[in-house]
Amino acid sequence: MPLNFRTYHDLTEPDRSGLAEQIGAQRRRVAERLAVVARVVAVMSGKGGVGKSFVTAHLARALARMGGAVGVLDADLNGPTVPQLLRVPVASCTLHDGVVEPAVSPEGVRCFSMGLLIEDGRPLAFRGPAAESFVWRGALEATALRELLADVAWGPLDVLLVDLPPGMQRFTELAELLPEPPPVVAITIPTPESEDAVRRALHAARDRGAPCLGVIENMAGGPFVGDAGDTLAREFAIPLLARLPFHPSAHEWDRIAHRVGGSA
Repeated sequence: MPLNFRTYHDLTEPDRSGLAEQIGAQRRRVAERLAVVARVVAVMSGKGGVGKSFVTAHLARALARMGGAVGVLDADLNGPTVPQLLRVPVASCTLHDGVVEPAVSPEGVRCFSMGLLIEDGRPLAFRGPAAESFVWRGALEATALRELLADVAWGPLDVLLVDLPPGMQRFTELAELLPEPPPVVAITIPTPESEDAVRRALHAARDRGAPCLGVIENMAGGPFVGDAGDTLAREFAIPLLARLPFHPSAHEWDRIAHRVGGSA
């Protein structure tokens, strides 16, 4: 027997929560806020520990040195590290007339992160019944992403880099908030295990219609064995933007910024 689930549009008072209207209003605010952003680029991997935030922050700094107006949204709500990588002081964002002003790095990169809101060293904690957190935490994190895009005054930008956490859930939510799926830069390390995780992420992004600007192999030439960057670039017919050593020079970041900036 088929199950008859009611949607929010089927509910009537007093059952109806108004959630659909709230989400719709948030989406409109996102569109208004990003109307002056020329391009949103997602930095993703599908795997943790490959240096997505490290690459995002240094790429943003290099793009700013080229004269671009650059922003970074740290979408890793539970492990935010972008403020430290951009050398942004903690709690440096401000609120004016209900609008959040992003922090600004010494190079002029506009940044917002959950790390600017929570006490240093403390985990992100949502209000709600602890015994049922597995039910509503995902929905609240999706709402937090919408609010970070809608309530932060990014201002006119050439590019807004979105540093995504491991997995594909945040990318899916980001793609649903934008008029079309954002182009992606995929980050891997050389190992076959990373290659497999990034392959799945690239397939998921491509299935949603997101173009891929290229892949960056991070931590190359060290103890990690493999050729994941070359393999993924060939398999998906995308550029291998760089093979970054453990301590990339400013010249190497500038070279990647020219390649990514030229694709933006």
